[in-house]
Amino acid sequence: MGKLIALIAGLIFGLGLLLAGMANPAKVLGFLDLAGAWDPSLALVMVAAIAVAVLPFTWAKRQSRSLLGAPMQLPNKRGLDRRLLIGSLLFGIGWGIAGICPGPAVAILLTGHWQALLFVLAMLAGMGLFELLERRGSQA
Repeated sequence: MGKLIALIAGLIFGLGLLLAGMANPAKVLGFLDLAGAWDPSLALVMVAAIAVAVLPFTWAKRQSRSLLGAPMQLPNKRGLDRRLLIGSLLFGIGWGIAGICPGPAVAILLTGHWQALLFVLAMLAGMGLFELLERRGSQA
């Protein structure tokens, strides 16, 4: 049942990304182009997403178990560290170069665009490199 719920949630998330235009690299790059023809519509999408998420996250903080009975697992770390800053910087650079981030990349993967496939392959390679470095770091 949990996997079915995850599939449905993923499909709704992907549909939302497509409807909001977040899977359109030109729209994303227009949002990032502060010095040129800036397109603020993506900022409105982000603000709306945060507004929609506030109530469920507030509720979730007070729960010990999810609606499906699994233990509630919310991040508790609040501080900034070197790993977070470097990861955010790399994410932002990739987003700025490609005009796409991981969620939309997966959503448009089925469109057959080779750029989406290349992005997803690079993303998976980065995840693999991170995992390798994490294992090395824990063994040291």
